[in-house]
This record gives sequence, structure tokens and C-alpha cells, in this order.
Amino acid sequence: MMIRTIDDLEQRLATPSTALVDAIARLDGDLLVLGAGGKMGPSLVALACNAIAASGVPKRVTAVSRFTNPELRQPLEAAGAETIALDLLEPGALEELPDTPNVIYMVAMKFGTAGHEHLTWAQNAFLPGLVGRRFAGSRVMAFSSGNIYPLVSVASGGCKESDPVGPLGEYAQSVLGRERLFEYAAHRYGTRSLLLRLNYAVELRYGTLVDIALAIRDQEPIDLAMGHMNVIWQGDANEVALRSLALATAPPAVLNITGPETVSVRRVAGLLAERLGREAILVGEEEPTALLSNAGRAHALFGYPSVTLEQMLDWVADWVASGGETHGKPTKFGVRSGTF
Repeated sequence: MMIRTIDDLEQRLATPSTALVDAIARLDGDLLVLGAGGKMGPSLVALACNAIAASGVPKRVTAVSRFTNPELRQPLEAAGAETIALDLLEPGALEELPDTPNVIYMVAMKFGTAGHEHLTWAQNAFLPGLVGRRFAGSRVMAFSSGNIYPLVSVASGGCKESDPVGPLGEYAQSVLGRERLFEYAAHRYGTRSLLLRLNYAVELRYGTLVDIALAIRDQEPIDLAMGHMNVIWQGDANEVALRSLALATAPPAVLNITGPETVSVRRVAGLLAERLGREAILVGEEEPTALLSNAGRAHALFGYPSVTLEQMLDWVADWVASGGETHGKPTKFGVRSGTF
């Protein structure tokens, strides 16, 4: 069944699996989501609230963001969350938050980092150090990124959690800084955490597949230099994030999260072009390396994603063809320099 409206999309993203409902029922205590106003935060908050309601085990969900767009608060509150508008970098801000056993850390800066490196490091590394100290008695699930890995051979199957990191550019370096500061908090304060290295989450308003579909629709060229990638449906990524809270440890646990395929940009462009009835304008040739992650451990723990690549292609093509709303924030997945 196609997804035709924003309400249908939000409902699809926020419908918990039986496994998530069971996991939330077993989870001890309330949830605090930091950075809840971003691209993934609202659907994660709604998913958590719906899982709690289905579990029958009462828990509070508190969603924290600057909420520069006040309209973002209403749907979170409608889902059952409490909201707090707060700039977490302000002195004393973290002390205003309630002590909460389970913390989801989603604060991040990626796009526009070039020229704003100071703010990138403040949000991506300095703040995590403060959070790790403030919530030393909590479990923290912190979103990281597959960008901290080096570009690897397309034939490699992607980097595993045990592989050496090799961040390219200041954004990726600052994300590694985030991980290192949570490691410091574990050693200094005993903070338990799990670092979720994600790439790339897709829904119908945002993501690598949306970028490709829009380029085909608008007859813009698609550069094949970064010719391969990984993708995962955003709802599945949020499910893993919530279920992985129970895995938080000191020192931090690390988990890659993405889909099972090494996805060819050329092939995906061809499949989307067929669905859209347009030609894909492909330029350049595939480099032998790409930014790739191996999420085999996550799949062994939580199962394969519920939404397949084929299903995502169907949904994205239909959404773009019908003029569905998008966030207007390209992922820049094709950037090989690490400069965003």
C-alpha cells in the first residue's frame, strides 16, 4: 500500500512492532529525548509513546529541543510526550532537566558545518561530554554516524564495529569526538552508553533515495563517484535505537545500523527512473571505494529491517511523482571530501 499523505507517513513511522512493545515494557523507567526537534526526533518520540501505550506499562517521555519552530511541539505533545524548549549549550541548561533513567541523545550538526566549525564541535563533541557527566546514572543511547569510518572497498561489505575509524573532514572528526567524550564519561563517571553508527536513514521527505528521485524528476545530473551506499527505513532505525537502550554499557557499546545491502547508486537510479517514467542523467564513474557499514551484528540482535529496499523505492517514487512534501535538505551523500 502506498503512502499518500503526511498523516499516513507519520503513522507508518510511529507504529511499533511487537518486539519494540515488549522491549519498552521491560525497560526500567522514563525516557528523555535530547534533540527531539530534528529530522528523526519527532517520529522517534511518537514511536516511543505509541510503544509505551501499547505495552500498558506507564512511562513518561520528555522531548527536549530548542524548538525554534514552535509548531513542532504540538504533534509531540499530541503523541503523549512532555516538551521542554531549551538550548542545551546554555550554562546550567542540563541541570534544568529531570533525572531520567533512559536518555536518547540526538543533538547533532552536519549540514552547514563548513564555516561554522566551532559550533559543529560544540554540538557534536563538547555537549556530549556535558551530557555524559549530567546523566552519569542513566543509560544513554547516542546517535553517531557511519561517517567516522574511512572510505572502503565496495567489495568489502562495509566496515564492522571492530574496524579502525578514519573520519574524513571536520564533521566526521567531531562525531568521533562525540564518541570519545561518551567514552570519557564512562571511564570518569561510569556512564553507560550505546553509540549507534547510522547511515543512511530514509523516509519520504528526506534521504538519499529521495535525493536521487528528485534529481530524476527535475532532470538533474547524478554524480556516480560515490557509487554505493547503505540505506535503512527511518522507522526501522528508530526501532533499533529504542530497543538498544538495554545494551548500554560502560565502556560504551558500539552498533552499526543500516540496511543489509550494498546499494548501487546506478542501479537505484535506474529503478527509480523506471518508476518515474523519466531518464536518469548519470555522470562520471563509480570510484572503487565508498562510505559503507556492515550492520550484521544489529541484524543478528534485532532482525532485518521491516521495510525492504524495493518497498522504499516504490514509496519514494510514488511520493515524488505525486508532488509530496520534502524537507528540502539534501543529504550530500555523494560528497567524498568530508566537507558539508
